[in-house]
Amino acid sequence: MSDVVSTSGPVIVVGVDGSDPSKDALRWAARQAQLSGATLRAIMTWHVPMINYGAAMPGPVEADVSRDCKEALDQAVAEILGPEPGIKLKADVVEGHPAEVLLAAAEGAELLVVGSRGHGAFKGMVLGSVSTHCVSHASCPVVVVRHGTKV
Repeated sequence: MSDVVSTSGPVIVVGVDGSDPSKDALRWAARQAQLSGATLRAIMTWHVPMINYGAAMPGPVEADVSRDCKEALDQAVAEILGPEPGIKLKADVVEGHPAEVLLAAAEGAELLVVGSRGHGAFKGMVLGSVSTHCVSHASCPVVVVRHGTKV
């Protein structure tokens, strides 16, 4: 479901990691894109951890991780938006730290949308580290969608 359209004109960027809060953010962002006529750019990130004191994992693993993320992103988009989203949509998988990738993608965007927390280790926190970092450093407005928010 990626590369459905180019991202010319207004863009809304949304971070998706497959968690319920990120699916809520995707739903909210899609509704906003529909109302504003913006292109929705859904982004899932991945990062191969460094092991053995800085030695990166081998290349074939990276291809597998990227492919698995692409499948997970397409599944989340299909689950939330259905087979005919009714909006301009671009779904991308990008290697890198989630906050940094989202901030870079949001340069020049109308809006950045994130869930209140995702797959991080501190599930009891009100805001996760990615959403907090995005709110603190984004060059555009940021909406943090709390889990359970109805559109």
